[in-house]
Amino acid sequence: MEKERFCSKLKADSNELNIDLTEEQQEKFYTYMNLLLEWNEKINLTAITEPEEIIKKHFIDSLTIKKHINDNSSIIDVGTGAGFPGIPLNIVVDNCKIVLLDALNKRLNFLNEVIKQDNLKNIETIHFRAEEAGKNKMYRESFDIATSRAVAPLNILVEYLLPLVKIGGKCICMKGSNIEEELESSKKAISILGGKIETIEQFCLPGTDMIRNIIVITKISNTPAKYPRKAGTPSKEPII
Repeated sequence: MEKERFCSKLKADSNELNIDLTEEQQEKFYTYMNLLLEWNEKINLTAITEPEEIIKKHFIDSLTIKKHINDNSSIIDVGTGAGFPGIPLNIVVDNCKIVLLDALNKRLNFLNEVIKQDNLKNIETIHFRAEEAGKNKMYRESFDIATSRAVAPLNILVEYLLPLVKIGGKCICMKGSNIEEELESSKKAISILGGKIETIEQFCLPGTDMIRNIIVITKISNTPAKYPRKAGTPSKEPII
């Protein structure tokens, strides 16, 4: 897609979220998209390869949580994959410190190239499994916000996220439709890990009929030292 059309589409869609992108921000998203498509031919980053779909399902989807983020927050994006939602948030909210966590080095190589080409600030990548980061003194209970998109069912996801969040901070869990069963099965895990559901926001992704849910969980007490359990255990033996 040529740049002028891309920028026009991106700006129109972001305006629906009350986000007014500058020309520089639009340029950064355009570079990001082209790098995503280029690298996707070498490593599996996304099944979505149509530019308009990338705008809606990756870029705009990532920005739907911006309103839940306060200025100067420290944020960790767990299982970031191709950088969603962390890199779009960094482009738009550049006064927050963002850490992109992923367990696959080749994805981190891609993310570092995007950071370099777009000259992004206040953002870094780390090579960890979520369970390892949650046990690491440098990262445990040190972030204002932990977020994740399409990584795991909620009762598993909170064992990845809540250990990383400081008391008073929050987890922002990005989900699709039909979350009732996930919510019910995650109540025990959220309570044990020190969290409390604050809000659940349901909406349609701008310009589509695709339902999205944002679940905001506040950290109200320290996560017990035994959590997260060793790598692989949360997914094999979820808290139920």
